[in-house]
Amino acid sequence: MRVELANHPLIAHKLTYLRDKRTDSPTFRRLAEELVTLLAYEATREVRVEPFHIETPVAPTTGIKLSSPKPLVVPILRAGLGMLEGMVRLLPSAEVGFLGMQRNEETLEAITYANRLPDDLSGRQCYVLDPMLATGGTLAMAIRYLAERGADDITAVTLLSAPEGIAAVEQALADLSIPITLVTGAIDERLNENGYIVPGLGDAGDRLYGVV
Repeated sequence: MRVELANHPLIAHKLTYLRDKRTDSPTFRRLAEELVTLLAYEATREVRVEPFHIETPVAPTTGIKLSSPKPLVVPILRAGLGMLEGMVRLLPSAEVGFLGMQRNEETLEAITYANRLPDDLSGRQCYVLDPMLATGGTLAMAIRYLAERGADDITAVTLLSAPEGIAAVEQALADLSIPITLVTGAIDERLNENGYIVPGLGDAGDRLYGVV
């Protein structure tokens, strides 16, 4: 798995305010959306394109357009929904699927409870959205889920990642032969005994939707 740390002053600036416990939910949602759009530029550097012939007011020329089949954006419910608007702002023609997964807070393992994805993803580039890469179980399961349905290039986009989570995903997916990339806004220090990222930003879903 290739790991891309999006090192940019604007990303660090927005992350600082996302981390601040005084940031309210409406501001948190806006900042998350803006941050994802910045991360999406990094995540889509290798999006598939094909030649496209056009005419300008001056002369014919050849540009590019997104190849078919179109990319598939997959937010992991529920917190991943807070990242969707920022991603499709950059990729408005992408298709969107949904994958419902949650972490068992006792075992820290991921379970799947919803799936709104095409059965056949053969030849598809997929972008998985999940704010936090903590223990890595949810993201690893989501990526494998897509790969088993034929996706042949998968990029995960996270706001924050923990070193333990990155290592866990790499180990869990070591047998997959397809390109897998992680684009993240920051790699934090560690996980605490409860499986939360330190210093992190708390529970992204609760902060997005105002649950305390």
